[in-house]
Amino acid sequence: MFNSFDELKAFCADRGIKFADFKVIDLKGRWHHLTMPVERFTKDTMVEGIGFDGSSYGFLTVEKSDMVFIPDIKSAFVDPFAKAPTLSMIGDIYTLGGGRQRYQGDPRHVAEKAEMYMKESGIADTCLLGPEFEFYILDHVSYKNTPNHMEVFLDSAQAEWNSADRETKNLGYKVPAHGGYHVDLPMDITYDLRNEMAENLENHGVPVKYHHSENGGPGQVEIEMGFGPLKVSADRTMLLKYIVKNTAVVNNKTVTFMPKPFFGEAGNGMHVHIHLFKGGNPVFYDPKGYSALSDTALYAIGGILKHSPALMAFTNPSTNSYKRLVPGYEAPVSLCFGTANRSSVIRIPGYATEPSEKRFEYRPLDATSNPYTAYSALLMAAVDGIKNKTDPTAEGFGPYDINVYNLSDEERSNIKSLPKSLEEAADSLQKDYAFLLEGEVFTEGIINDQIKAIREDAMKVGIIPHPAEYQLYYDL
Repeated sequence: MFNSFDELKAFCADRGIKFADFKVIDLKGRWHHLTMPVERFTKDTMVEGIGFDGSSYGFLTVEKSDMVFIPDIKSAFVDPFAKAPTLSMIGDIYTLGGGRQRYQGDPRHVAEKAEMYMKESGIADTCLLGPEFEFYILDHVSYKNTPNHMEVFLDSAQAEWNSADRETKNLGYKVPAHGGYHVDLPMDITYDLRNEMAENLENHGVPVKYHHSENGGPGQVEIEMGFGPLKVSADRTMLLKYIVKNTAVVNNKTVTFMPKPFFGEAGNGMHVHIHLFKGGNPVFYDPKGYSALSDTALYAIGGILKHSPALMAFTNPSTNSYKRLVPGYEAPVSLCFGTANRSSVIRIPGYATEPSEKRFEYRPLDATSNPYTAYSALLMAAVDGIKNKTDPTAEGFGPYDINVYNLSDEERSNIKSLPKSLEEAADSLQKDYAFLLEGEVFTEGIINDQIKAIREDAMKVGIIPHPAEYQLYYDL
């Protein structure tokens, strides 16, 4: 937003800004924030930074946890949800040992290094990403986990289970299970709210391609974001989640991006479209190639599919991720690619026919990921495939231009699958991470921290009895 600190201060004076707010991301992908009166935000802040405990963010060890963040004034936006006029911006993380130095494990810095590595490789100078965000807009969520009481209750006014509600006024327009795709008014009760979300996003520099209701009956929707460079797209991803959640709360609704909040309903993905450019020219287009893709594009697909099991530790880093990635719900589990094939891990959009539009879509990713590390890992796998000329067909990844679920068991047995659990994803990353270390984009510290964090989550969830187990085993 700003190119100089003086420009920022003039804006604050002109707009009556009272507070400066700073967002800093942790390893899991959550924003934390710190706020100060705008008068305390000086040029010295931009040099000295603001101190914080890095260990509380999942960074470094407790005995070496003192870190600082320095605001990136280019990321500044006026917060529409703060009562007092507030200018918010993202902080970049620095370490203090040997003077202030950029922290190599800062997820935002990882994204910067990934883009630089791509440019230095000579393959491309721009990686454009277009994420799609699926989420549920709900009216109620409550949950409890104690030794003697495990409960989750979700509710949505539009869900079919409320069709018999006689306690409140009921107009009868309910959305059937799996029947929400593109439903129109009056069943699409979150339409105006999504318009408000889209307007808020556009006003804060997040381009919205379109929005619509999605397949899940109890309030699933989708917002598709316009294309942007990798780090910019990660910044926008964080801002989108912030704006969407808070716009919902203002309207007495709640939003979840959880991959699988409902049993038996569609899960939430965060599919991302990828294409590369060099000197303004598309790298992925060749009219003579399969689906008009160049060899470079196919090698990129080969690299991503080859490393997908390891990528899952960054792109799908929650136990809940693997409750979505099961056959039967349009969730991709088969390590293959194809044109317009929604059952494959990588889909080539059939409608993208112009050279500048030629791209592919990675479908497993979900919004429990940290967008900086997830997008960076995807790019590193693509670059690895291009550099090593990883032929996806020779590797047995297809193309498959049919629904993989319709293949016979014997035919389908020849297609490898994604990890089925978070533990398997951790195991895969532990075996295959050298490609992430190229160009010092990722560090062994980041990879070890990620493996440790997701193993802890898997252990935490794995030891809790599940209500379904009482149905299965209580009387045995």
